[in-house]
Parts: sequence; structure tokens; C-alpha cells
Amino acid sequence: MNAPAAPRREDTGHYGYWPYAGRPRISWPGGARIAVWVAPNIEFYELDPPLNPQRAAWPHPYPAVPGYSIRDYGNRVGHMRQMALLDKYGLRGSISLSTALCIHHPEIIAMCRERDWEFFSHGIYNTRYTYGMSEAQERAMILESMDTIERHAGRRPAGYLAPALSHSELTLDLFAELGGRYSCDLFHDDQPTPLQVRGGQRFVSVPYSLELNDTIAYVVNKVEPRRYGQMIKGSFDRLYAEGADSGTVMCIPTHNYQVGCPHRLKAFEDALAHITGHSGVWLTTGREIAEHYLAHHHDAAVADIARHAGAGATTGQEA
Repeated sequence: MNAPAAPRREDTGHYGYWPYAGRPRISWPGGARIAVWVAPNIEFYELDPPLNPQRAAWPHPYPAVPGYSIRDYGNRVGHMRQMALLDKYGLRGSISLSTALCIHHPEIIAMCRERDWEFFSHGIYNTRYTYGMSEAQERAMILESMDTIERHAGRRPAGYLAPALSHSELTLDLFAELGGRYSCDLFHDDQPTPLQVRGGQRFVSVPYSLELNDTIAYVVNKVEPRRYGQMIKGSFDRLYAEGADSGTVMCIPTHNYQVGCPHRLKAFEDALAHITGHSGVWLTTGREIAEHYLAHHHDAAVADIARHAGAGATTGQEA
């Protein structure tokens, strides 16, 4: 006789419905309306990674030289262009790091450390996915990535974005248990939100935009560079206006082999000039957003969420 199937999940279980309007007000340092952070995904892809039966690393048969070498272009050329641009506009990157890069390209780690950029974990290789891992295997992978960052960057990471967005049902629980403070793996809000994890740790989601992710914009949605720049400006203008009432967050996730191409850089620069030309903008990192929110706004948010949940339950009973 077969064992009964586990019940199918209707949601992630990490957060409940919490409407945007009417939340406790978020205030950012210096009275800023909006927290802006740039998250360069600095990744390492293997030409011949271990096979994963649930997802192929490359669309081409081995050897997938085009895909491999354009990513190598990013680490050789594109990264330098993007770094110079962020320097010009006074932005520190929050690096979504494939931690194998610490071994393969330590020069990049050194340049980012010189600039006081943040490093958060993006797994070990972006060609090794979470799919199919046991809990013990995923815990070991996350722990190794955190240890590697601490050893090479001098500080333990606070944030996590699963490699190639290949998270599991346990990813957030495991990262929180290992000392993590924030996740980028949920795309459900324009403000930080408390998350429920099985260990009960104080743990938050920091907004990370798939819409402004340059790979999704250029490869999936096939937008032109000028349009990508307009998208960044439009997002900023809307969130800046809403931030007059309560602080918002805008993340620009980039890849050095996308935004760092010569014909795409001007549109990105125009967007950064637009953002930094405004007052009331907190140019910051994912870690700083999470730490400020945990220190000043987390508890009020948890109480408000509980109040909404109670009101919803009452409404449901009355119906």
C-alpha cells in the first residue's frame, strides 16, 4: 500500500496577505523617501557542470561555448565598466555572489572590498541548482557559501539569493537558521516585510526586482537598452512619489555580461544620473536596508500583520 501523498501547498507559508495601504510608516535614514540599492550578480558558470535531471545548465549541447564565454566577458570586461559607473554616481554594489568566484577570480573580490561593497550569497556556482537536493545537502551548500564569503570578504553575509533562483521549500528556513538576516528570493512587495521561518528567527524580505533584472529585461522580455533605462526611471519616479508617505525600496539587479555591454551602458548611466539627481534618496545596500528595518520597523510590522490576520479571520467567520 502506498503512503498517502503530502498535502499540496497553496502558498510558501512565509508570509500572509498584508495590503500595501495603511501599514505603519517606514522612515529611512536622513528622512529619505526611498532606499535604492544596486545588486550586481557576479557569477561563475561552469562549462561542464554536474548534470541536474531537473534543469539543464545550457541550452546547447556540450561544449556550450557561446553561453560560457559571454559570461566570462562579463567578469573580464563588463564588470569593470559597471564598477566605474557605480563609482561615478557614488553607489556601492550589493554583490549577489557565486562564491566560487572567490577562487576563480579573487581580483574581483579585492576590487569590491576596496569599495566597501556588500557581498551576499548566491550559492556556489550558478550552474549548480538547489532542485533535487536533500535538506542536508542544501544546508551544506548554503553554509559553505557563507563560510567562503566570510573567509575571502572579511564579513559573514546577511543576505541570500538562491543560485539561478532555484530555491526549495526550505531555503529560507535553512538560511535563517544559519544566521542569515534577509532574503531576496521573494518578489511580493515594494517594502521590506517580516517573514515567517520555522525556527522563529527575526528574518525579512528585502525587495529585489525581477522586472528590473537586466537579464530578464534583455533576454526574456527582449527590451531595447533605451526602454530598459526608461523602465528604471519610471520605477524610481513611482516609488519616489509613494515614498513621501512611507519609505519604499528600489533594487536594480544587474549582470556584468548584460548591462556592461558597450551599447547598453549609456541607458543605464542615464537612469543612474536621474536617480542620483534627486534629494531624499538613500543610496545603500541590501544589508543596511535589512538592518535598519529590523531595528526600527520589524516589530510594528509584525503587530500590524497580526491585526490584519485577526480582522480577516473575524470577517471570514462572519461570512
